[in-house]
Amino acid sequence: MEVKIGVQHAPREIVLESGQSAEEVESAVADALAGKAQLLSLTDDKGRKVLVPADKIAYVEIGEPAVRRVGFGALSTSCVTGLVR
Repeated sequence: MEVKIGVQHAPREIVLESGQSAEEVESAVADALAGKAQLLSLTDDKGRKVLVPADKIAYVEIGEPAVRRVGFGALSTSCVTGLVR
């Protein structure tokens, strides 16, 4: 599950692939924002823990698992014909 966390006063968002379900991530975020926990704690798919202070969370985006692409992918015909002249 891809999770993006926006942190106040930070120029970049935190992006991680989590093995947790969308419901588990949503529950952890809700607990942190409700004050039940001072930190939002999530674990990525490599077992690393990501901790974000609950009062610094700007937004959390919970998405689908990212598909890892290998190689250059398919080139469009216009790109190929533009290279061969």
